[in-house]
Amino acid sequence: MHLLPTPEQRELRSAVRAICESEFPAERLGAEASTLDRGLWRRLGEMGLFALRLPEVDGGVGLGTAEAVLAFEELGRALVPGPLVATHLATPYLPGAATGERLAGIVDLREAPLLVEHHADLDDLLLLDGDRLLRADPAAVPARPVERPLDPWTPVSVAAAPPDGEPVAQGPAVAALRRDGALLTAALQVGIAAAVLDRAVRYVGEREQFGRPVGAFQAVKHAAADMLVRLELARSAVWAAAATCDAPEAGDPDRAVAAAKLLAGEAATKNSLAAVQLHGGMGFAWEVDVHFFLKRSWLHDTCWGDADTHAEALAAAL
Repeated sequence: MHLLPTPEQRELRSAVRAICESEFPAERLGAEASTLDRGLWRRLGEMGLFALRLPEVDGGVGLGTAEAVLAFEELGRALVPGPLVATHLATPYLPGAATGERLAGIVDLREAPLLVEHHADLDDLLLLDGDRLLRADPAAVPARPVERPLDPWTPVSVAAAPPDGEPVAQGPAVAALRRDGALLTAALQVGIAAAVLDRAVRYVGEREQFGRPVGAFQAVKHAAADMLVRLELARSAVWAAAATCDAPEAGDPDRAVAAAKLLAGEAATKNSLAAVQLHGGMGFAWEVDVHFFLKRSWLHDTCWGDADTHAEALAAAL
């Protein structure tokens, strides 16, 4: 069981970071959000991001969960918009998802209200109905857009009623999909925790007060150190959970993923709040991009089980 990235995994992470920086640079966050960039989506598909865990015989890359979480951490760091987790999970069931030609969403019918992210952009919609996975046409799902979504880059619509769908999977495959959805979302959260730490450290190193950088003051150092501790703890938990999913004989994957999602959610939300505070009055301004990370962290914290859900699952497993 290897918990440190191999040279090949580090190369994958660098490649994903490079495409994120070129295709979705930080300055785009301040632009007005519009429809999803299909060109960017296809380029992500061409890189194999959606087909990372799809077997080679099925046209995929044939890698494991460990590689997937490294890639998704970089996507979270860049705050790349779109149904990334849903499309990645849909590749075994929906032709065209692996290449980025089609966008897929996933809705859990146990949730209320039924929220559909990027409804207007979706080509396919998967429905989680207990231990069954159904496929539905998003155009046939009546949904009302939320006028002011929490995250401006994640439009949300409220479905009027549970839609009908045709079964595509059931049983253990659906349980694994739920677990993988939580883990990949946790990887996105780790990326957010890392991004806001980088921004906060850079700002306190440049901003001066009383003739000194504010980062020289002990209270500011403590706040940044706490951010780093939360990040590294969450990152270790996510990497360990990924390794456990790839090698279940090493431990309980469900318990590892519950711990990872719990710690990653805390790291993303608390680090984002701390970054806003460390930016001082500027942290609350629209022009400073840390608020986008804070909003996305709140959004991810509700996806694939909130903190209470995973804390209860972890307590039951222990």
